[in-house]
Amino acid sequence: MTADLTVRGAAPAPARALQPDEDRPRRSWRASWPQYLAIAPFYVLFLVFGLFPILFSVYLSFTDWNGIGEITFVGLAQYQYLVADPRFWNAVANTFIIWIISTVPMLFIALVLAFLLHQNIRFKSIYRVAFFLPNVTSMVAMAIVFGSVFSDSFGLANSALTALGMNELAWLSDPWGIKITIAMMVIWRWTGYNAIIYLAGLQSIPTELYESARVDGANNWQIFSRITVPLLRPVILFTVITSTIGGLSLFTEPQVLLGDAGGANEAGMTIVLYQYNQAFTQFDFGYGSAIAWALFIIAAVFAIINWRLLRDRDGMPSKRSRGATEGSTR
Repeated sequence: MTADLTVRGAAPAPARALQPDEDRPRRSWRASWPQYLAIAPFYVLFLVFGLFPILFSVYLSFTDWNGIGEITFVGLAQYQYLVADPRFWNAVANTFIIWIISTVPMLFIALVLAFLLHQNIRFKSIYRVAFFLPNVTSMVAMAIVFGSVFSDSFGLANSALTALGMNELAWLSDPWGIKITIAMMVIWRWTGYNAIIYLAGLQSIPTELYESARVDGANNWQIFSRITVPLLRPVILFTVITSTIGGLSLFTEPQVLLGDAGGANEAGMTIVLYQYNQAFTQFDFGYGSAIAWALFIIAAVFAIINWRLLRDRDGMPSKRSRGATEGSTR
């Protein structure tokens, strides 16, 4: 009797919860083969034309190969030669000079143009198309135009300087003239592209901020410097990163304008143009691969620097600052 009451008064055993995968039939990989087959072309193409060339270039950077004969493993000899190669460091210096004198004015002009296009003006769509048009123009046509404008003997630039009573400049034979000409090509081509990016960022800023500033008596410069620039800092850093990568990999402009030699005294020889000459003109694919990976390291260093700037300025403290904060609270 007591045992029976004990059994009847006992709480019923809880029902076993079903696992997430038990309430539906298991599907084997064979049932999903159409999905895998649909995405397979991308991975096959990436493996053949992306991953394999990258890994093969790493291997080639430790070898000596002319593209036809036997591949000879030389260890770090290519990198040791690269460190002591004055032509490589001349290409690095040219690349950084062109990048500085082109990126800084280009981004500033693009930001000003985006700010003006964001105002209530007529024919804004026509201006946007006009500013973006140089980015889709053929580089060969651009080189022909700029070669004619900045020609040493009959260029329009020297004609304008002469009309203003100034001396002519050797744009395509002087080292600094070559760098300035290439920088102007970069500015002309990419200013509209960055202006469109800035304009997209401006459209995300609430218009109430501009209206309140104008009610308080702020002029256009105060609105631009105290509202637009601070709120566009993430977009500005994005364009700085992309412009840095594009500036370090500059190739088309100097190659089409000046040829493979890079102009007089190799004043227009950039890192990628020098790598192209070594690999596809001198057929030294081992040294060309070493130059390519040196460029990758340089670009990675600048990307990390820009990323840290983005993290610190957007209110995301670094490990060092978090450690100092925790130590002070303790």
